[in-house]
Amino acid sequence: MNGISAVDLGPFATGPGHPARVVAEVGINHNGDRELALRMLRAAHEAGADIVKFQTHIADAEMLPDRDPAAGAGSHVQGSLYEIMCQCHLDLEDHLALKAEAESLGLLFLSTPFCVEAVDLLEEVGVGAYKVGSGEVTNLPFLDYLAGKGRPVILSTGTGDWAEVERAVEVIRGHGAPLVLLQCTSNYPTRWEEVHLRVMDRMRERFALPVGLSDHCQGNYACFAAVARGASLVEKHFTLSRQLPGVDQSSSIEPEQLRDLVQGVRAIEAALGGREKRLNAEALKVRQGFSESVVTIAPVRAGERFRERVNIWVKRPGSGIPSHELARVSGKRALCDLPAGRLLSPDEIEGY
Repeated sequence: MNGISAVDLGPFATGPGHPARVVAEVGINHNGDRELALRMLRAAHEAGADIVKFQTHIADAEMLPDRDPAAGAGSHVQGSLYEIMCQCHLDLEDHLALKAEAESLGLLFLSTPFCVEAVDLLEEVGVGAYKVGSGEVTNLPFLDYLAGKGRPVILSTGTGDWAEVERAVEVIRGHGAPLVLLQCTSNYPTRWEEVHLRVMDRMRERFALPVGLSDHCQGNYACFAAVARGASLVEKHFTLSRQLPGVDQSSSIEPEQLRDLVQGVRAIEAALGGREKRLNAEALKVRQGFSESVVTIAPVRAGERFRERVNIWVKRPGSGIPSHELARVSGKRALCDLPAGRLLSPDEIEGY
């Protein structure tokens, strides 16, 4: 798409003309367990994801302590959001281990910070890019600090209106940080009518940036439609099992669904193809069998004129004079006697 430059997310060029990148967001589904996080990372790789993403929470730096039960956590989870974020904390060594494992598998490791202290931790880790969650789209001081690191940014926009998104983009662009913008609806799960994929079109037109979808729908349909509409990146929450405890497990996809997502995205990209209308070798064979040629439908004597629907018409196969040449044949004389039911040849037609 004219005027939109690709963004390099680690080894992956992301933007028009490049494959859509599939992000498996583990987030906090590991519940603070490094080994579980590693298992999820490996499962994302086996399913074909390009990028595996986590969340970097430093609870005391990002929120005030609270005691209210976390909304949507499910019966397996006890405690407030603050307590859950403490339980799901990954330290520097955890991050380094996850990044090393991701890179050994050819995955790009990403994590979403929620405070400037988390940005500093991820700078120590050496992340190749930042993913910013929807909740931070209006947090301009945070965006200013993060974008100042100069790394590519993927920005979800689920809690911002157009004016707020524009301000966020302006702050990030002010530092020259490459940017990918994601349409997102911060409902868990998101209903189909709440996805609004056409917002991607407007984002692309308004900001001349690669765009994509951070999807919280049940199933993969919205991601498939997004790729068909030109999404450069699609993101889904990912877990080994939705039966695990955690606030995001129920809105996550499991390994088989992630595999289906990746395969579907690649199939859609292949099916989109190019803008030229071409016939391949197989189609040419089919055309020969299923298109029509000019044939005799009654005996024709030498010197007799060919007349449409009297002694000539069009029938299969298409290996003779093409049907669109019927008018050119009509009115000309036969050079020899011809039986009915014969594919006409140019050397049997006077002046052809």
